[in-house]
Amino acid sequence: MTSKNIGLQKLLPVFLSFMVMGFIDIIGTATGYIKQDFGLTDFIVQFLPMMVLLWFFVLSVPIGVLQDKYGKRNMLNIGMVIQAVGLGLPFVHYSFGMMFASFILLGIGNTVIQVSANPLLQDVSPEEKLASYMSTSQFVKAIISFSGPIIASFMALHFGNWKLVFAIYGLTSLLAALWLSMTPIKESKPDRKPASFASCFGLLKNRFVAFMALSIFLIVGAEVAINTNIANVLIAKYGLTLDKAVIGISWFFAGETISRFLGAIILNWIKPRVFLLLTTLLALLGVLGVFLAPNNTVAFVSIMVIGLGAGNLFPIIFTMALAKMPDRANEISGLLIMAVSGGAFVPLAMGYVSTVFGPMASLFVIGGCMLYLLWVSFYVRKSQ
Repeated sequence: MTSKNIGLQKLLPVFLSFMVMGFIDIIGTATGYIKQDFGLTDFIVQFLPMMVLLWFFVLSVPIGVLQDKYGKRNMLNIGMVIQAVGLGLPFVHYSFGMMFASFILLGIGNTVIQVSANPLLQDVSPEEKLASYMSTSQFVKAIISFSGPIIASFMALHFGNWKLVFAIYGLTSLLAALWLSMTPIKESKPDRKPASFASCFGLLKNRFVAFMALSIFLIVGAEVAINTNIANVLIAKYGLTLDKAVIGISWFFAGETISRFLGAIILNWIKPRVFLLLTTLLALLGVLGVFLAPNNTVAFVSIMVIGLGAGNLFPIIFTMALAKMPDRANEISGLLIMAVSGGAFVPLAMGYVSTVFGPMASLFVIGGCMLYLLWVSFYVRKSQ
């Protein structure tokens, strides 16, 4: 077997874990259906995605410490199994309380997956290809994020049960864990003391790491806020039905999918810090487009433009942070995935603004996140 085939043998199951990672984005579509099924307000329903993403804040650093001891692949498999259990709960009993329990397990499982998958990808990637492979992995994730609302809408329209998408995702999670468990991977083991809580949080004293963590907080927060709130904006402004409005989520993820595919190619020739500036400007243009859109067609296109800009922000920030301190990959990964908890707080802020000032005003929350990232793109260029 050639070295190229050996590399693919290890890369493919890791890339599949990023597909499983993308299952978490179904919470945006699920939140819309749950809101409709149980008659919830814009503010109250945002506690559901909060139940998912709060665990990124609580568990990311402990998981980073544990995987330093027990290994990235083992932790990744545990995460995929936990997520599969969470996806199965709605079929035991469909109630608002059971959906809370389901979302909690989804959050715990996906936290483990995200902390473990990124540094494991570093172990199976050539150093010079890491930025490109990171975008490729996010491209794989984006395919699922894009198709999730379409699958759920199809299941609702043709089978009368949007939750069937959970069954598909749960079975795939288990199969991915089985494949990865059968794949031998030699993990890097830095020549230093094992990671600890003190060593993880101590990295925040480094301004670069702290700014990268806040960037992840706002990137993921903005993405989840679009995922869980954009349908409400479209319904309020254009009077669309929920089944049609949730397609706006697919337009966003379509933009991210295209962006990550192109990013995987472009990042072979352009420096990540330059690409960060260009993509942030594109995302800001998309937010402005949604706000000013005269009809839903222009709004859908503008939502896609946001996705085109936002698609590579996460992998670029993650890559730059890992490249800064490669020997602290587990700790850096734990901190940055902890920052994914922005997905719990930014949508809540957007839901509050929507309830108090109206859905269109909530777009300023997304714009604020992107303005910070624009500042970071200039900071990164100056610091390097």
